[in-house]
Amino acid sequence: MSRLLDTANPLFEIEFLALLSRAAPQADVTLVVQEIIAKVRRDGDAAVIDYTNRFDRVQIGLSGLCIGEAEIAAALAEIPAELHDALKLAAVRIEAFHRAQLPQNLEFTDAVGATLGLRWGPLDAVGIYVPGGKASYPSSVLMNAIPAKVAGVPRIAMCVPAPDGVLNPLVLAAAHLAGVTEIYRTGGAQAVAALAYGTAIIEKVDRIVGPGNAYVAEAKRQVFGQVGIDSIAGPSEVLILADAANHPAHLALDLLAQAEHDEDAQAILVTNDAALAEAVLDAVKTALTTLPRAAIAGESWRRHGAVILVRDWEEAVALANRVAPEHLQLMLAEPGAVFQKIRHAGAVFLGANTPEAIGDYVAGPNHVLPTSGTARFSSGLSVYDFLKRTTWVSLNDAALQTIGPAAVALAEAENLSAHGRSVAIRLPKT
Repeated sequence: MSRLLDTANPLFEIEFLALLSRAAPQADVTLVVQEIIAKVRRDGDAAVIDYTNRFDRVQIGLSGLCIGEAEIAAALAEIPAELHDALKLAAVRIEAFHRAQLPQNLEFTDAVGATLGLRWGPLDAVGIYVPGGKASYPSSVLMNAIPAKVAGVPRIAMCVPAPDGVLNPLVLAAAHLAGVTEIYRTGGAQAVAALAYGTAIIEKVDRIVGPGNAYVAEAKRQVFGQVGIDSIAGPSEVLILADAANHPAHLALDLLAQAEHDEDAQAILVTNDAALAEAVLDAVKTALTTLPRAAIAGESWRRHGAVILVRDWEEAVALANRVAPEHLQLMLAEPGAVFQKIRHAGAVFLGANTPEAIGDYVAGPNHVLPTSGTARFSSGLSVYDFLKRTTWVSLNDAALQTIGPAAVALAEAENLSAHGRSVAIRLPKT
C-alpha cells in the first residue's frame, strides 16, 4: 500500500524526493476566478447572489445573504450540551494561548536624545472564510476568529456557504463563541471578492483568512494586495518521529488522522526500529478496515504515505528539517533533545501522549499552519496576523543637530536634494 524506505538504500535519495513531490494535477481556475471577481466588482450583491444560487444549488435573495441572530440562536439550541461544552473548552484554551502572545509597545530615548517607539494596533476589519456543508469545520472558525478578537479587531465578518441549503449549526455556534460580528451565507470566489472589494451588504475587509477549495485559494491569490491574506494552503501533512516504545496502533491512527483529510494529504513515519516500521504498516491496514473515511484515507496513504527507516536520530532530524512539515510529532521517550535540533516545522507535538489531533481542537496553539515545506520561511496563524506595527520618532534640538548632518550627507549622495534640504533647513547655520 505505502512504501517502506530505508536511508541505507543507495536509491533512498531518489525515492525520498519522489515522495515529497506530491503536487496533484489541477484544472487551471485562473480565468474562471478572474471572471467571478470582475462580475462581483461590477454588479456587487446581485453577482454574489447569482453565483451562490448557482454553485450551492439554493435560492436565496438579498434578504437571505446575511445570517441573523434568530438563526444563530436556533443553531445554538440545536447543539447537544456535550458539544457546546467541548466548543467552549476549545475556545477558552485557544483564547488564553493567543492572549499570551499580545506584544508590548516600545518606547525609549537613545544617547543623542532621540525618542523612538513602536506601537501595535489591530486591523479595522477581517474576513473569515469557512468551508460549508456537512464537511465544515467549527474548529477552523475558532482558530481563525479568536486571534482576531484577541488582537482587538472590531469587525470580524464570516462567509460560509450552505450547499443544498445545509449549514452546520456547530459552525454558527463556534462563530458566536469566537466573537464573529457578522455572518454571510455565501462561499467560493464570490465571497472572497465581496470581502476584498465590498458590496452594498458586505463591507470590504483588510485581511482574509481561512481555508477553501482551489477557487477560494485562487481568489485569495488574485485579491492579495487589495487585502492581506493568511496563505495559500496546500494539502495537510504530518511527519512522525517515533521510537520502539510506541504502540503501532497509536501511530497508525496518528498517520491516518492526516490521511483522512483528503486524498492529497501526506503522512510519513520515521523510525530507527525495523520491527516497529513493519508493525505500523500492518496496523494501518487494520485501521483502514474500520474508518468511516477509509476511502479517502486509504487513497492518501497509498499515494503519499510512507514509513522511513533511519540509522539514527541525527539522520531523522536532518530529514525532518528538509521536509519542514506542517505538523511534526516527536513520539520519543525523551523528545526534548531532538526538538532542540528542529529548525523547520509549523507545529510540534512532543511525547506519546500528544497526538497532532489534540492540536486541531483543544490544545490552544493555532492549527492554521504552513504547508508544503513553507515552514522554512513562514509561521502559523497568530495574533500578529491581525495587528500592525507603527513606528514613531521624536527629535529635540540636540538630537536633530547630532544626527541631522549625516542624513543631509546621505541624501546628497543619493541625489535627493529636497530630502537633504528638508533636514538642513532645520539645522543651525554655520
